[in-house]
Amino acid sequence: METIWDKYAKVLVDYSTNVEKGDVVQIRGTSIYTKDLVKSVYKRVLERGGHPILRTSFEDFSDIFLKYASDEQLDYVDEITKLEYEKVDKFISIGGPMNTKNLAKADIQKLARRGKATKPLSELLMKRSADGSASWVIADVPTHALAQEAKMSFDEYSEFLFKSCYLDLDDPIAKLKELDEKQTKWANYLNGVKKLHIIGEKTDITFNVEGRKWISCSGKNNYPDGEVFTSPVEDGINGEIYFDFPQIYRGNEAQGVHLWIENGKVIKAKADKGEEYLNAMLDMDEGSRGIGEIAIGTNDEIQDITGNILFDEKIGGAIHMAVGASYPETGGKNVSGLHWDLIKNMKAPSVNSGGASSESADKKGGKIYADGNLIYENGKFLI
Repeated sequence: METIWDKYAKVLVDYSTNVEKGDVVQIRGTSIYTKDLVKSVYKRVLERGGHPILRTSFEDFSDIFLKYASDEQLDYVDEITKLEYEKVDKFISIGGPMNTKNLAKADIQKLARRGKATKPLSELLMKRSADGSASWVIADVPTHALAQEAKMSFDEYSEFLFKSCYLDLDDPIAKLKELDEKQTKWANYLNGVKKLHIIGEKTDITFNVEGRKWISCSGKNNYPDGEVFTSPVEDGINGEIYFDFPQIYRGNEAQGVHLWIENGKVIKAKADKGEEYLNAMLDMDEGSRGIGEIAIGTNDEIQDITGNILFDEKIGGAIHMAVGASYPETGGKNVSGLHWDLIKNMKAPSVNSGGASSESADKKGGKIYADGNLIYENGKFLI
């Protein structure tokens, strides 16, 4: 009898990465809690004729590494890992954190230094993904830590996760294809747009997107999914933008993030909480104050902040903007070891945001204009 993990594995292997006979597939599980899904993915890769490589651990050793590593060790990336990024055909990464705060007290400068050292790996994977020589997907399993972060019971969170992934349906792949068809219509429209103008609470910002490709995200790289995104022209972003939701990156949190941007660079950054951490990440490297992505979330099964960016950036009725690395497949050229998705509610009244303000400068919610035409209001596309 097919289990929920078998159904989950079929999406990741058959649809997300499209494993074919002879493919070398890296399966990464971050904790013991990922065992059931890793096992089903491993089996499914074999059934598809692929060659699975397991990279699993009992817990996340990042906190130990950052605490004890010297500068030389922080800068070191082993040759085996480099070779895998060069040669592996498909990457399936399954998260299952035991502790979502294990890096909350980590040295900020060490985090930034390690991010800079591993930047070439992420750049290589992005490049290979863009040219079609590799594919990747990240997904999560329910854990008590994720449930606690989302302020849910474990059973409530498990139900939420499976519904967000459409795994409660008989055919989740069919649902993902239906989502892609709808989003592709929006992406095709946006591909003809030169300028986006977003307004809302403490927000008035423009993005030059001329010549950039908008992409429909429907489970190919992230699962769950539901967004359309692009990387704006590097020097073509101007204005201010405020993010009312809590913003979480590597276990650290910033709240009330307010950015001012000139010619594509963050020139000023303030936060009600976590401002030091925010600015340390923005100072990670030469490209970390650039803007790598602007996106619109479309997954209506996700309505509340859960503290997990894999889910939160897909919130139906929200947008997100990433500081740092852009995506080559969209035409983006900004390079950085940072890619931090910052999420903004566009609905009124705001969804439960775990402490975000429900006040809004526009009681009808945020608006998006494309070349002067209103295309999005109060969390919904109008096209």
